[in-house]
Amino acid sequence: MNTKIEDFIKENKKEFDTDRPSANLWDKIEQELVKKNKKKKFDIRLWMSIAASVIVLLGLIFISEFPIKKNKLSIADVNPAYATRQVKFVSLIEEKRDSLQIFAEASPELYKKFSADLQTLNVAYDGLRKQLPSSPNQQLIVKAMVKNLEMQLQLVSQQLSIISEVSQFKKENRI
Repeated sequence: MNTKIEDFIKENKKEFDTDRPSANLWDKIEQELVKKNKKKKFDIRLWMSIAASVIVLLGLIFISEFPIKKNKLSIADVNPAYATRQVKFVSLIEEKRDSLQIFAEASPELYKKFSADLQTLNVAYDGLRKQLPSSPNQQLIVKAMVKNLEMQLQLVSQQLSIISEVSQFKKENRI
């Protein structure tokens, strides 16, 4: 069956080849290619403006994400000896706060009062920390910050002893 079709095409080949492209066809194709190449021409001004925009955007992001270190002054920058005391006090305060929270379920009213007292000292500490970068006498502010932490530690220790005494009293009165 395929041979019949092939034989028919071979015998009638001249009749199939009657449609030929016009002589102007190649000229039209060439003109279209030239037009497309002109449109794709490299524009240096466009790329330079894109690069400048990216640089400005990255600069703004860098400035907003990494503020000047002067606002982030720490105790260690002023006095490393006080920084070690600060770390020690903060860790002890956190440890004792955790112990206080265990007793919070037994005496919620007392825990709220204790938390309010501790919050007052925390607000004072935050105020001192904000004053530190702009203070002319940073050493004095650092001493006050460490003293505040020391007071927080004493307060939490006293609160723990009061809560344990209250718990002990409640146990004795139940029996």
